[in-house]
Amino acid sequence: MSMANQIWDPGEYKRNAEFVPNFGAAVIKLLEPKRGERVLDLGCGTGILTKKLAEAGCSAVGVDSSAEMVAAAKAEGVDAFVADAQTLKTNEKFDAVMSNAAIHWMPDHYALSRRVWNLLKPGGRFAAECGGEGCVRIIREGMKIALIKRGIDYKARNPWKFPALGAFSQILESQGFKIKYIARFDCPTQLPAGLRGWLEVFSHSHTAGFTADERESFYKEVEGYCRPALYSEKNGWTADYVRLRFLALKPEEQPYSA
Repeated sequence: MSMANQIWDPGEYKRNAEFVPNFGAAVIKLLEPKRGERVLDLGCGTGILTKKLAEAGCSAVGVDSSAEMVAAAKAEGVDAFVADAQTLKTNEKFDAVMSNAAIHWMPDHYALSRRVWNLLKPGGRFAAECGGEGCVRIIREGMKIALIKRGIDYKARNPWKFPALGAFSQILESQGFKIKYIARFDCPTQLPAGLRGWLEVFSHSHTAGFTADERESFYKEVEGYCRPALYSEKNGWTADYVRLRFLALKPEEQPYSA
């Protein structure tokens, strides 16, 4: 996760966004990790999924651009280090790379695809899930309106790049990956800590430089905009998530023939 203005607080994340690692169960199932495999978890956050891979018998290591998140992962006994996935360089080759809820924080998807390709052994697998095109559209509209009202350029503060299925497929295939599975789907997600809790975790770049009162006012305005579409007495707050999930393979090297 590489946006400079996004601040990651592991405690805040655990309180208000612990539902996010739950998305990763489907990614691990798609990856089908095997005992003894060396697996890299890109954007590992607090290391919850990296730990699951290790518990499944993999030799798993996590990487995240947030030093705070990596420290939290290490505190849980996870092997992790700080780096930007778009520029990560290591001589080590992995059997598989997985990523959950992180790719949409990485603006250069071409660079990411090249990095993963270079990190994988021939025959290696790349399984991931991230926000897809249209993710949190209503919440983003609410934030955009609140920022415009304050004379702030929303585009300059938007930390996300939610990939479209077709465009991302093309990026992977142009790198040489063979796509085994890819899908974009709506994933309405209940927010246990409400929209306010979600904003406290994920809108740091939008509210950079705000005073506490200005931030409070921003939260209330976004809630007011989103309430008709995303809140009900029965279910509370639901985020309008859209996910992109895929499994891509790096082909085995072809034997040289004269």
